[in-house]
Amino acid sequence: MSTVSKSGKLPIGRILMAGTAVTVLAMGHAQAQGAKIGFLGGLTGPIAGALPPIVDATRLVVRQVNAQGGILGGKLTMVTGDTKCSPQSSVASANKLINVDRVAGIIGALCSSATIAAANSVAVPKGIVMISPASTSPAITGLKDKDFVFRTAASDSFQGKVLARAVIRQGIKKVAMTFVNNDYGKGLADNFRAEYKKLGGTVAGDQAHEDKKSSYRGEIAALAKGGAKHLVMFAYPQGSAPVIIRQSLEAGLFKRFIGSEAMYDEKMYKTVGIKNLNGTIYTRPASPKGRANALYTSAMKKAFPKSVGKLFTTHTYDAAFLLALAIEKAGSTNGTKVRDALRAVADGKGAKIYPGQWKRAKALIKAGKAIDYVGAAGSSDFDKNGDPTEAAYHLWRISRGKHQVIGTFK
Repeated sequence: MSTVSKSGKLPIGRILMAGTAVTVLAMGHAQAQGAKIGFLGGLTGPIAGALPPIVDATRLVVRQVNAQGGILGGKLTMVTGDTKCSPQSSVASANKLINVDRVAGIIGALCSSATIAAANSVAVPKGIVMISPASTSPAITGLKDKDFVFRTAASDSFQGKVLARAVIRQGIKKVAMTFVNNDYGKGLADNFRAEYKKLGGTVAGDQAHEDKKSSYRGEIAALAKGGAKHLVMFAYPQGSAPVIIRQSLEAGLFKRFIGSEAMYDEKMYKTVGIKNLNGTIYTRPASPKGRANALYTSAMKKAFPKSVGKLFTTHTYDAAFLLALAIEKAGSTNGTKVRDALRAVADGKGAKIYPGQWKRAKALIKAGKAIDYVGAAGSSDFDKNGDPTEAAYHLWRISRGKHQVIGTFK
């Protein structure tokens, strides 16, 4: 039996146990009404440090739905599955969520390779919606997914170009680049490389690397031969990233680093020493200010204050709220009906629904009125491929051990 703090928040190490507990509860009390959703993410593995706030964002939606009348006449429950950020584990966990736990839809996965594997092998064949709040590989856009795969985070076809433009604007005309050898790393590298060269930049060293090695000294030495002083790195914060940074600094070959949102990780900062990262620049998804974001932030501060402002939490909240709205709109947990309803609740038409407004949404759906969810991370409308129709990124710099926003791209 797991313990819960006075704040109601489970300790990080108990997240998996929490998922199991929810599953047992649901199985122990057969539910003729209500709905179950799955959360599929790297609870262990190279992105585990980022997971607790992301899980909190999903739990906030579950709390709000149940406090404001529930779903399909019953309660909304959540079951977790651990991908370990690997395709194999993702497929196994997705199989359990869909075939054993009988979820109506899945929030996740987070790592792009995990999302692609779970979608192709399980979710799409079984006709179950997946909404990823963090998988950014361009490869997801072109999946033959029968419109069952969506995401609230923008494709790296945008982020890679944004980062390249930002680097050029900083006056950096030569870089070396290394990237983790998977869909996430390749997608970012391909788009950064193309845009950077187009703008006149030179990639003096360029190679993929395998995650979770104990040493990258050979790769670092080879990358440094081109004479670049800056290393562009697309890697996981609890995988290859801290090892590459530490060994680069030890060898005195690279002292300035450039990266994507994976460079934002508090555990990694403690590992390598954040003062050693002064001058680092990185892109990170930005959430627009306004009523939607303010409502979300207020609710998150009350429920999970330590998770406010963390990476991909707004995107996760939106994914979970959208899935709940789609289930209620469909009036069913049938996968195809949920898929079709998902587009109906986020198409730019109908009464605006903002974060936390579950009771209002239920009333409008019951009355046969059209609704349009406006999310904490943006409009939440999807294009024909299931990607968000708008996105924004902040450019951050680490200076004197602190993070500063130095630019915004939309």
